[in-house]
Amino acid sequence: MTDFTIHTMNTAPEASQPLLEDSIASFGMIPNLHGIMAESPSVLLSYKFLHTQAQNTSFSAEELTVVWQTANVEHACHYCVPAHTGIAKSMKVDDSITDALRNKTPLPGKLEVLRETTKAILVDRGNPDAVQLAAFFEVGYTKQQLLEIILILAQKVMSNYINHLADTPVDKAFAKYEWHPA
Repeated sequence: MTDFTIHTMNTAPEASQPLLEDSIASFGMIPNLHGIMAESPSVLLSYKFLHTQAQNTSFSAEELTVVWQTANVEHACHYCVPAHTGIAKSMKVDDSITDALRNKTPLPGKLEVLRETTKAILVDRGNPDAVQLAAFFEVGYTKQQLLEIILILAQKVMSNYINHLADTPVDKAFAKYEWHPA
């Protein structure tokens, strides 16, 4: 992998420093991913914007976790699966949902359809088949939510791919949620 610096407030480009200050305010630390993204202020700013927008979608905490972790697991992201396990805990998402996502075991009803649709969009590069889309709408999801999956996947492509390139070390706060693909 490429040797990236995990920037601190002292090493980050000037334009990234306020963004890292925001990370400290939000997380009590600079997550390693943010430290790496700080190399490019526009990347860090865009990622933070997409993260905020993902949290402002019409999805519940459980549904947001399903979309995030489906992408993380499909991309085999060694950093984001543990990080989003911790985030899910902070959002009070039931551990059984997180475990099913991490282990690729079935989710209850509507959440499984959301995972299958998210995976289909991801794997088929935005071309899920008509049967999958019909199942998505049949359980009550909307066109708005279909578009919101794309928003969340854009965020996850940024973080997952950067973590692959940089081999980002998992933060101490999330190390207890370590994950490896089956």
